[in-house]
Amino acid sequence: MSKSSKGLSNAIIVLVIYIIAFVIVSAILQYLIVQFLPTYKIDLSMYSSYIFILLSLAFGILIGFAFANVIYESLKQRQPESTALAVRNVIRIVAIGAVLASIAGGVAGGAAGVALGGFLALVIGFASQQVLGQVIAGLFILIARPFKIGERVVLLGDEGEVLDVGSLFVKIKKDDETIVLIPNSSIISQKIYLKRSNQTNKNL
Repeated sequence: MSKSSKGLSNAIIVLVIYIIAFVIVSAILQYLIVQFLPTYKIDLSMYSSYIFILLSLAFGILIGFAFANVIYESLKQRQPESTALAVRNVIRIVAIGAVLASIAGGVAGGAAGVALGGFLALVIGFASQQVLGQVIAGLFILIARPFKIGERVVLLGDEGEVLDVGSLFVKIKKDDETIVLIPNSSIISQKIYLKRSNQTNKNL
């Protein structure tokens, strides 16, 4: 088995383990709170909702991150690692927002729960708008690949060699050794000048 296939298999196993563990732990806690502890005159029923909220929050994030790792390992086999990392980051952010919104909706219950969950999702969306915008823009750059690492480019007036294309910034090194981090979202909406050598242009 290749290293990439082994990584994907391990990621899937971890995801399945988290799901099974969540089901088992939930069942055990339900039994303890509803049947076992009351026989010893210990009543935790008034705290059960808080216990299950914390449990859902912990396992929800773990399962969301594990799912993101599965997607990452799968994409890494046919896409550059930087692209896979960008997708994983997007899924992680979405997973956290979805878990928080779902728990908020469950706590309030009914129509109020739906409204509260939607409001929280909206707040999270606005709070992470800049970050998500940067990540999604970085993902588009990685997929379209208008330039590659090592090429000379002019981005937003800065000319230099591309050192890295990350999920938030493109890093370039100017001739005076200055390192410039350019936000991905700014690059998407601007012109990109490729400073290729004559030999490179002949090969295109």
